[in-house]
Amino acid sequence: MQTITRRHFVKTSGALSLASMNMFAGCSTQKTQTKSIPLGVQLYSVRTECQKDFPKTLEAIAQIGYDGVEFAGYYDYEAKEIKQLLDDNALKCCGSHTQLDELSEDNFEATMEFNQTIGNSYVIVPWLPEEKRQSVDDWKKLAEFFTEFAEKVKPYGMRIGYHNHGFEFQSMDGQIPWDIFAVSTQNDVILQLDTGNCAHGGGDAYATLKRYPGRAVTIHLKEYSENNPDAILGEGDLPWQDIFTFCETEGGTEWYIIEEEKEIYPPIETIQKCYENFKALKSA
Repeated sequence: MQTITRRHFVKTSGALSLASMNMFAGCSTQKTQTKSIPLGVQLYSVRTECQKDFPKTLEAIAQIGYDGVEFAGYYDYEAKEIKQLLDDNALKCCGSHTQLDELSEDNFEATMEFNQTIGNSYVIVPWLPEEKRQSVDDWKKLAEFFTEFAEKVKPYGMRIGYHNHGFEFQSMDGQIPWDIFAVSTQNDVILQLDTGNCAHGGGDAYATLKRYPGRAVTIHLKEYSENNPDAILGEGDLPWQDIFTFCETEGGTEWYIIEEEKEIYPPIETIQKCYENFKALKSA
């Protein structure tokens, strides 16, 4: 919506009432609440390249212009080595996809130490075994687990979250698992919405974000198209301008993260195209 300038308003109305001035001020305040959010890439998008040459892949990501990377494995590199590679390329760690077994009692301290060393603040669980999500009660138990871990990771300067696939948006006893999980966890638990996965599961990504303001601390930007299975970011059906506006005002979003799993182009070319499309969307 185009903002009406004070001069134009005076010309058209002749005088400003106090109520009108307050309305104008309120619109101006809302506009200034938008913020610039850095852009990262989920390394699963370039997993084959990481396996071939991890340092070279990070260098290529930095050259494209990304601000950070989210990990999905470490390719046998030690934490200090990874931190050095990030520093060498002026990249930040914007998250790490961490399996549940890495948070077990036996592995917890080592996992926290590793993440602290690489400079990560966002521990995101990317997958839930099928046997742990068979019922509404299962989802409530999972929510309890995440709420407990939200407190457990705080002393390490971290937050825990969950990344969706499609099944979280398919009805279970008349309820949507994502909603069960969201309302049953405390606000400190990150709801890392994957927009494309949400849509593929039958959900509405924008409406889902709006239901839980402040929870999408990191968000996966992935395209969805009903008619074009090869669509990448900006080429499909998702309302990106609405999503960006929400994230930059009410969403509490600290990182945009592009993830693209389709192998339409070579992996580096894919994330470069996604980056360029993102910039074009943001400048539209």
